[in-house]
Amino acid sequence: MHTLLWILSSCFIGGLLSVITAALVTLHSRIHFISHLVSYAVGAMLGAVFLEILPQAFKLTNYIQTTTFVVLFGILLFFVLEKLLLWRHCHGDYCEVHDLHPDDHNSKSHQHAHDEGRSGSMIMVGDLFHNFVDGILIGSAFMVSTSVGIVTALAIIAHEIPQEVGNFLILLHSGYKKKEAFIFNLLASFSTVLGGLLAYFILESMMDWVPFILALAASSMIYVSIADLIPGLHKKTELRSTIFQVILIALGIASVAMTQWIVEG
Repeated sequence: MHTLLWILSSCFIGGLLSVITAALVTLHSRIHFISHLVSYAVGAMLGAVFLEILPQAFKLTNYIQTTTFVVLFGILLFFVLEKLLLWRHCHGDYCEVHDLHPDDHNSKSHQHAHDEGRSGSMIMVGDLFHNFVDGILIGSAFMVSTSVGIVTALAIIAHEIPQEVGNFLILLHSGYKKKEAFIFNLLASFSTVLGGLLAYFILESMMDWVPFILALAASSMIYVSIADLIPGLHKKTELRSTIFQVILIALGIASVAMTQWIVEG
């Protein structure tokens, strides 16, 4: 399959799948199910980083120290962006919106307790930027190899679902109707396709930059896993929950390893 077709299909299907899954989870399931997605997402992202993305980046460059510096720089960059609310993830059970059920979004008490000035429009702006960068990361990964692209796309989809759940809850909390929240999230997800196209047409003539783009992808996944997802998992201290989390994290890592094995043979 042509590289461009892989990029377009992965970005389009991935965005559509993450939004639809998040809508089903948010509107028809109990909120505690989100923690299960978070545990799997941690394993999928860390597995993608250390089993596929960084090894491939190191193979493609003679500047390993520079590549690792990009990883460090990226982690600090995403910290700053999140502080500025441009790269805002809401995955854990105890963030400011996850204790709000969609059916309660018209409650005035919830509005005062949880809104804190974070409007639905601001969330959508951040989501557009986030999805656009995800598309660039997916596109650059497919330009390395199909296996790197598939693993990267799966890892991004895994962490997009909990994020989209958070976006749904914030939009409902801000007064949007369920149908409006779904449409806005769906439109925002298509910016991933634009990012993928940009990566294909620009990076094709700038292949020397691909290892550094992959390093940036790795840093984003490391940051999201360590800074956003894992702290939420620590809030559940029961032995049963901990064991279940470890199993799901291992399942996420195993799914990356299995995908790598299937694709590469």
